[in-house]
Parts: sequence; structure tokens; C-alpha cells
Amino acid sequence: MPATAPSHQPRGRRRTTRLLAAAATVVTAGALAAATLPASANAGERDRGHGGHKPDHRPGRYQDVQLLSFNDLHGNLEPPAGSSGRVTELQPDGTTKTVEAGGVEYLATHLREARKGNRYSITAAGGDMVGASPLLSGLFHDEPTIEALNALDLDVTSVGNHEFDEGARELARLQNGGCHPTDGCYTDKEFKGADFPYLAANVLDEKTKKPLLKPYWVWKQKGVKVGFIGVTLEGTPDIVSAEGVKGLTFKDEVETINKYAKVLQRQGVKSIVALVHEGGFPASSSYNYDCDSPGAGDGISGPIADIAKNVTPQVDALVTGHTHAAYVCTIPDPAGKPRMVTSAASFGRLYTDTTLTYDRATGDIARTAVKSANHVVTRDVPKAPDMTRLIDRWGTLAAPIGNRPVGYISGDINRDGTESPLGDLIADAQLAHGRSLDPETDLALMNPGGIRAPLTYAATGGEGDGVVTYAEGFTVQPFANTVNLKDYTGAQLIQVLKEQVSGPNEAAPKILQVSSGLTYTLDLTKTGADRVITDSIRLNGAPIDPTASYRVASNSFLAGGGDGFPTLGEGANELVGADDLTALEQYLTANSSATAPIAPPAADRITVVR
Repeated sequence: MPATAPSHQPRGRRRTTRLLAAAATVVTAGALAAATLPASANAGERDRGHGGHKPDHRPGRYQDVQLLSFNDLHGNLEPPAGSSGRVTELQPDGTTKTVEAGGVEYLATHLREARKGNRYSITAAGGDMVGASPLLSGLFHDEPTIEALNALDLDVTSVGNHEFDEGARELARLQNGGCHPTDGCYTDKEFKGADFPYLAANVLDEKTKKPLLKPYWVWKQKGVKVGFIGVTLEGTPDIVSAEGVKGLTFKDEVETINKYAKVLQRQGVKSIVALVHEGGFPASSSYNYDCDSPGAGDGISGPIADIAKNVTPQVDALVTGHTHAAYVCTIPDPAGKPRMVTSAASFGRLYTDTTLTYDRATGDIARTAVKSANHVVTRDVPKAPDMTRLIDRWGTLAAPIGNRPVGYISGDINRDGTESPLGDLIADAQLAHGRSLDPETDLALMNPGGIRAPLTYAATGGEGDGVVTYAEGFTVQPFANTVNLKDYTGAQLIQVLKEQVSGPNEAAPKILQVSSGLTYTLDLTKTGADRVITDSIRLNGAPIDPTASYRVASNSFLAGGGDGFPTLGEGANELVGADDLTALEQYLTANSSATAPIAPPAADRITVVR
């Protein structure tokens, strides 16, 4: 059972207006065994020309269709830094190694190379293409990412929860184009929007009861038809600000997919792929492990396993996301037949190449012949020149804001682990900001999903090693949450800590990052709320008094009860401070210099028993 949550912190407004105003391939195991098909099964359009006869270009019965897919890009146009830009690769001898991966300059090259020789090729995505983006994209309301996806020839994507960070109107603008209603146009050309359809089958307008965007889309080429149904997780309102999902209803994923599978069937579309922004937790962190060992579906757990087991057999494959995990698994459908379920990690580090064998006689996919593998977006290939130009163009606009130094560190400050060094640093920064507003502030809590990237010692540009730039801070905390103070009883504070591992967070715990002075034991050998050992909870060495009052700093999303922490929404005497990035910037500036950089925190506040 994972001890940290998937990285899916929501947010409503962006900090864009304020800022602008101020300034390798390894094939994965677990693929389905290829079926015995006629000799023409993989030939597609055949060329029988020989001995002077004219070539026969009549299509064969079976046609291989290439499906390239990825998910959770989150506006990472430049290569992600630190652990966010690496994948773990399982070696033949059982050892593992890490591989540097990601960056749209390389993703474009890999996808274009993969398409060569495949006349029937589709590129699809599993949501969260934008949102929680680094400054290069987030500063411009993710217009650069949409431009990049257009150039990548993305055909279709589902929405994810982060597509709602700025609300339904902004999502519609990303789809349809037009300049931002507040910030206007960033260049002399009006933003044209996405060339590809966003699918939102289970997102309904509360008034009309109709899908907010297209529920499905059909790819057609020379008699071959493949339908795509796109959904996001039903729980999106629980992880996105209320303003972002205002006026919307999110329906059950399985019921929605099954509904539109019938619609497509009635239209004569029998080959169907579901794009599902919900995912699972693989048994291994290596992207190329055998997910089907010892049997189909045995290598993955979590929400997508239940979804896959209940989605109608009419759906031939599921492209998933949200948990930022990598897997290529077969999971039995309701009829007991194996069906491919894939995810390509996040941040453009991987892409999935799936072969769907289309039967022209039936119009359906020969499911037993489906093959799939995840591939690394390595950085040892030439950069795509058009993507380099795109990054340079937007980077020039962002540079005056992003290149400003805000602090100094003596080594990498990572976000990995149940308690992370960067989580401790951010919690300490919010505690310091809270005490600047109210000296009686006792502690601070930070949700792990709100920490989007590590701080790396190595320079990412010309700033020099150990220098933290504003752009790097923005990449860590891009949501523009405010730091809010609230009063809680000791009993409520204990309940908050137990909510990390119970209720909606029981299956996938969300371990809050805590400020200096708060300590406790987390026993992962136990179940539910019992995993937080009540008697171990201390503040500055003293047990928490259930009847006493404690002043707690947290970001506005948590303070509103987000991420499955309803008790945090019950605090009293709320005081709203500056945004969380400002708090981090102020802390770094006040506590570091070129000659006295901040060292990575020890991450020793939570004692974890496994």
C-alpha cells in the first residue's frame, strides 16, 4: 500500500495576472499474446506486385492500427528536473537503473519516429495535459502547451481533474481559442485553441444535464473506424477547488463509458477505446515490469482495476492516467476476457505504443492480438526543431520573471517519500509566514499533491548551481493557494492526522507534510485510522491536549477541507495570508544566501513503521 498520495493537487485561479502585472525503448512484459491470424493480419493494405503484375492495393481483412498514448503532461514542455525527469528501468538481471526522460523536444522526435511506416496511426491522451504546470506554460494559462500538443499531432484526449483548475470557461477557451479574458493576447496572434477534441463524457452542465464537451469522437481512415470515449474521475470535485467545478456534475466512470459504448455501437462503431483519467498503483516502480505476473491484473491495484473489471466488453482497451504511474496490464473484463489497460507515467517521460488489430469483416478489434509496451522518451535523440523554437519563443517572454533568484540551497531538496525534505521546507515556510501574521501560530500542514517538483542543486539555466529561481519555485508550487490560519482543538488536530489514512484516503494515504516541532509515529502495518499512533503525537515535545486550541497554517485548498480532510474545513477564526509561493520565496530569501545556503531538511518528523 502506498504511503504517499498520487500527485494531483487542484487549484482554481492562477497567479498569471499578478505575475504579468509585476513584470530507449524496452518492451514491457504483460502484453497479450498475439493471436494466430491469417497471413494478411498485419499486412494491412497489401502490395502483391511481383513478376510484372500490378500491385494489389485492396485492403486485407485485418488491419493493424497503431495507438500512441501518454497522460499527465502537466505542461512540462522543458525536460523535468530531478526525480520528476527520470524513470526506473528493470534490467534483465533483476537490477534497476534510472534513465533521464521527458521534454517535448524529445517527445516529438520519439512520436514522429514511432509513426514512420504506420499509415494507420492515432495519438491519444489520458487527461491532465495542462494544469499544475511549470512557469513556462502556467504563466500563460497553458497556451504554450496547447500549441505544443497541436504540433505533436495529438488526435484526442480526455479531460483530467486539472483541466478544471481555472473552471469550465477557461477549459472551453483552451478548446476553442481566443485571448484570455483578463490577460488578453500574449503575442500579435490570437490563440487558436486545441486542434484536437477534449472529451468529457461524464462531466455534465448542471442546468442542461448535457456533457460539457464532446462525450466521444470517432477516428476514421479508409473504412477503419475507432471510437474514443473520454472521462475523468468521478471524484474530481473532491480534489479541485469549488470554483473550478462550479455548475458541473461528475458522473460514474463505468456507467458513462458503458452508456456511450452503446451509442457508438448503434452508430456502427464497434472498435472502442476508453480514455480514463483515473489510474492504479502498480506492483513495481519500474515502467517495464511484468504487470501480468503471475496472472492477468495481478500487478496492479487501485481504482482503475475496479473500473476495468466493470466496463462493458464492447470497449477494447483503456488508456488511463491520474496516478502518474507506469503500467501495461491486462485486466479481465466482465466476460472474463483479458483487456489491455495502460498508463505512461507523467510529465512526458514515457509514451505507450499499442497495436490494435482491426477486423474489417466485423468492424471490431481482435482483442487476443492486442500488443502494447511503454517506451522511454530518452534524451539521446535529436531535439525537434519546431519544439525548440516554441520553447524559446515563450521562454523569452517568461525570462524577466522566471530568472530572478529567490534563494540558495546546498543540495537537491527532493519531494519523494512518505515525509519529504521539500515537504518539510514548505511546511516550515508556511509556519514562518503564519507567524508573521499571527505570532501565536503553532504549526503548519502541507498536502503532498501540492508539491509538483523537487528543487535541484544543478543549474537549469544560467543562474548557477545552488541558485533557486522564481521559475523553479513556481514549478514546485504553481497553484496560487493562499496561506490560511485557523484555530482547531487538539481533538480536531488528531482527527486531521487520522484522516490521512482513513475515509477517502484509506486506500491511498495522503501523508501531510508537517512543520518543525510536530512529531508522531505512522504505523503502516496497521489499518485505517489506527495507523496514526495517537499517543505519539507531540508538539515541541508535549502531547497534544484534546481540549486545547491550536493555530494551524495550511494552504487555502486544505483549509477548505480538500484532499479528503473535512476536519480542516471546520476550523475557526480564519485569517488569509499571502499566496504559498510568496511564503516559500520569503522563507528562502530570509534564510539563505550564496555563502550560507539552506541544507536539505532531514525529514525525520514522522517515524514510519513498515
